[in-house]
Amino acid sequence: MVESLFLIEPAKLAQTSAGALLTLDGDEGFHAVSVQRMKVGSSLLLADGEGVVAHCTVESVEGKATLNARVLALTTTPPPQPRLVVVQALAKGERGELAVELLTEVGVDLIVPWAASRCIVKWDEEKSEKGVKKWRTTAREASKQARRATIPQVTNLAQTSDVCRLISETSHAFILHETGQVKLSSVSIPLQGDVLLVVGPEGGLTEEELEQFTQKGGTIARLGPTILRTSTAGTVAAGIVMSRTNRWL
Repeated sequence: MVESLFLIEPAKLAQTSAGALLTLDGDEGFHAVSVQRMKVGSSLLLADGEGVVAHCTVESVEGKATLNARVLALTTTPPPQPRLVVVQALAKGERGELAVELLTEVGVDLIVPWAASRCIVKWDEEKSEKGVKKWRTTAREASKQARRATIPQVTNLAQTSDVCRLISETSHAFILHETGQVKLSSVSIPLQGDVLLVVGPEGGLTEEELEQFTQKGGTIARLGPTILRTSTAGTVAAGIVMSRTNRWL
């Protein structure tokens, strides 16, 4: 039986041990009790989103939004290597959140929202704050669905200059583009350090952006014979990278 995962405050797991009793309440408690109908004896996972997971059974239920769970065991997942970073251009409608959801499910560690030149969506200061908050919420919920021990970090909105800096600081940076002479499936992937993938917007990358990124050390790489949407390209690329590391063993 698949155990559902719920998020709990890191401080609670930091102070617990096998045999201890943990209380899950608030929104997570309501979801466990009223939505998923957790009962006494049900198995569940309580995670802090930072790599620590408590394997528990429900000992008691209080009302519609609180349960007490007995800790059977604790596991800690070390930071995965290589760390996978995806620079994701803003997308219209819900495609941005879809991209974040899929990237989270596949295991990406850091997501950087990027205001590319040809983005249809434009975030001003107010929209940026709301947009980043929505992306972070999406990453949180997708982590629970995927039963990830860690929630990927979503940074504040990046400009092209910020992406150039990230590329210059990363020895393995790949810009996904159909003009790439190199197949992503054939490049060398390190077992340690960072791997950076840059995903352009619906309108595509400009020649200026491509030139700036390659000057900073990025490699233009293609995925295959078809053109993917911005909401799916990063996930496909991340899957290719993951399959060639120890992370999926």
